[in-house]
Amino acid sequence: MAATPPVCDFGWKAVDASLIGTDGQVHSILGQAGRRGLVVAFICNHCPYVKAVIKRIVRDARDLREFGVGFVAINSNDDTAYPADSYENMQRFARENAFPFHYLHDADQSVARTYGAVCTPDFFGINGGGELQYRGRLDASRKEEGAPDMRRDLFEAMKQVSNAGQGPREQIASIGCSIKWRETA
Repeated sequence: MAATPPVCDFGWKAVDASLIGTDGQVHSILGQAGRRGLVVAFICNHCPYVKAVIKRIVRDARDLREFGVGFVAINSNDDTAYPADSYENMQRFARENAFPFHYLHDADQSVARTYGAVCTPDFFGINGGGELQYRGRLDASRKEEGAPDMRRDLFEAMKQVSNAGQGPREQIASIGCSIKWRETA
């Protein structure tokens, strides 16, 4: 089921947590920040929206380094109900797509709940002061392959954040598969 996150809550302070990465090490989310910002991306392995854009996510993460912006991806899906999102499959997905960033496992879903993540992909663009400045889409492609010259919304927004500390006031929400929450008793 497709879901759309809410608009950007400018100034919301990013919350840190330590999660296991696909490299077997524990990593701090905010420890992945560059000197001018951080993108926290909620993704998963099986979502057709993520699969359609993963190469562009990797490209943008690499390109944002030049602007002092770090990148981290988090998988919060219930891997019991959705085994394609298991830790082992996360490792495979990261390897197959040559992730230049840490891919972290939010097994208890606490980080997704704290951030208010809604879908995969869901992007949180944080400035150098740890404040949310972007909560929008990667680009206009949705789950289809996009044109090579398509505007890079996330990349352009985070370039602006790296230079000015503030994101664009006009943002278009991401869309993707809903986070697969664990059933609670």
